[in-house]
Amino acid sequence: MDLTNGITPAVSNIKPEKSEANIGKLLLDLGKLTADEAERVLRLQKQENIRFGEAALRLGFINEADIRQALSVQFEYPYLQTNEGGFSPDLVAAYQPFSKQVEALRALRTQLILRWFSEGNKALAVVSAKSGDGCSYIAANLAIVFSQLGENTLLIDANLREPVQHRNFNLSEPRGLSDILIGRSGPEVITHLGAFENLSVLGAGTIPPNPQELLARSSFTDLMNRVMGDYDVIIVDTSSTEQSSDAQAIAGRCRGTLVVSRVNETKLHDLNVLKDQLGGVGVRIVGAVANQF
Repeated sequence: MDLTNGITPAVSNIKPEKSEANIGKLLLDLGKLTADEAERVLRLQKQENIRFGEAALRLGFINEADIRQALSVQFEYPYLQTNEGGFSPDLVAAYQPFSKQVEALRALRTQLILRWFSEGNKALAVVSAKSGDGCSYIAANLAIVFSQLGENTLLIDANLREPVQHRNFNLSEPRGLSDILIGRSGPEVITHLGAFENLSVLGAGTIPPNPQELLARSSFTDLMNRVMGDYDVIIVDTSSTEQSSDAQAIAGRCRGTLVVSRVNETKLHDLNVLKDQLGGVGVRIVGAVANQF
């Protein structure tokens, strides 16, 4: 994944490290060590004058992944273990926080903070020219990395044609955006995810026969105005512009977009068409991502 405007090192609000002694307690609390094993680790630590984690590694009681998990708790940077939470493995920001993909996502987050959110903007539409370019993948993971930064983040699945975020986040609430737009539900259908301290998700809801007309309603504008007062960052997933012009209506409400393409697959002509469509409704293209995952 790459930004066309270059990558800037990610900014973090991670708090300073707490005392080293907490690592042992964290490993116990996480179930990585038994009390007897912790005693053996403490003895080796004292004998060799080494860190607790290093001693536990030497004895073979834990592995590097266990250390990273404990440190993530200590530094207040939570992530999930494989299969934890029942979410989609596509949520790499949750399950693989030390991967190259997520490093690129954090760099993207920094670019967006500097180019968009630091200017007082709250919402950003994620758009693509073609289905399969990875628009929903980028939107979901981007929402996670913003929440990991401590921002109160809302992900809205405004793809009312082929939504996926309800599956990605294993939402039990069947109602969503479409139900709010027709007045059958309210913001109470937004799901706050306990596994992600600062992340909430609004699923697409009931698949409507008239998504474009729904998104053009004043109720969508009213909803966006309301959530902009409640959240720090709002990421809006959209259907591809080859499918419909829904993304234009959504982008018009957000005023800014992130354009997603796929390396070696998305055609330059399609991107130029998308650029003209967004420009036609006065939307600012904040950045562009060439997705290779």
